[in-house]
Amino acid sequence: MSPNSSILEPGQVPCTLNTTDSVPAHRRRAYWREALSRTFGAVDMTVPDEVCSGTIRTTPLGRLQAVTVDGDCLSALRTRRHVAQGGEDDYVVVKLLDRGVGRIEQDGREALLGPGDVFVYDMTRPGRLDLPQPFRTKSLVLPRDVLGLRESDMAHVTASPLGPDTPLGGLLSPFLAGLVDGAGTYPPRVSELMARNLVDLLGVLADERLGRTSADTPDGHRALLLRIQAFIDRHIADPDLTPQAIARAHRISLRYLHKLFESEDATVGRWIQRRRLEECRRDLARHANGSTIAAVAHQWGFTSAAHFSRVFRAAYGISPREWRDTQGLTKYTPSPTRLLDA
Repeated sequence: MSPNSSILEPGQVPCTLNTTDSVPAHRRRAYWREALSRTFGAVDMTVPDEVCSGTIRTTPLGRLQAVTVDGDCLSALRTRRHVAQGGEDDYVVVKLLDRGVGRIEQDGREALLGPGDVFVYDMTRPGRLDLPQPFRTKSLVLPRDVLGLRESDMAHVTASPLGPDTPLGGLLSPFLAGLVDGAGTYPPRVSELMARNLVDLLGVLADERLGRTSADTPDGHRALLLRIQAFIDRHIADPDLTPQAIARAHRISLRYLHKLFESEDATVGRWIQRRRLEECRRDLARHANGSTIAAVAHQWGFTSAAHFSRVFRAAYGISPREWRDTQGLTKYTPSPTRLLDA
């Protein structure tokens, strides 16, 4: 495999892989510095004299990019000079430290980082990120205007890590990891929805930092909805996942649960079915010659293979067997109406 490769599996959008594996040892340091700067913008990048290994996987999500980085250690400094160079780096990076430790500095704040911490780094202002040990990060790189935050609001969000043991951090960490890991495997509409939900969560984070969020505000309702949707994703394979079970788990009434989903153009039950269908569709494309259709259906919470086949055809206009046999090479894009009516 070449140092810069495009990878495309059936049913996926292409991702770019930068790896030092095939780079001669004497060129690895220069290659790795250039790859990191190209991915995250102009910075003064310090890496070890001898780079043993490093990989950057980048997948587009519309105007956003999902990025996973594995490396030895690094220090990235973005100065006022870098910021003044132009608007090509007008991005915000939402980053999960999946492995390792670190330190982030921006907007007059300095914070230590541990595994599971989520933090925001604004490329339009000076800052510093140190990762002194072997690490893995999972990031969403998005244009700054997508967030819709004012300058003063953004200054309260950067370099303020959320740990996995905090309410919002416990939601953001697995959500961001799932979005980055699954980038390129979801249908475009699902990717856009998940990215939009993450952006909404960052808005909730800004309100929390400014003391504006309460359970009775629209942002509070939105945060609860996103938490419930993340709960559904974590338990989607459970055939006993029902609206009643979800309401009990979140200590809310069934009526309030249904009200929260009114903005999603789907009932709670239809939302669960849609997510199960999306997971089955992806697995069938990945394992065209492996698991049976019934096994895939049962794995994702369908108790009846016949019912699964009916709703799959209603949603995608093709039977599960036909979809599997194409190995995902023919693109079938379901309409929102079909998914909701299935």
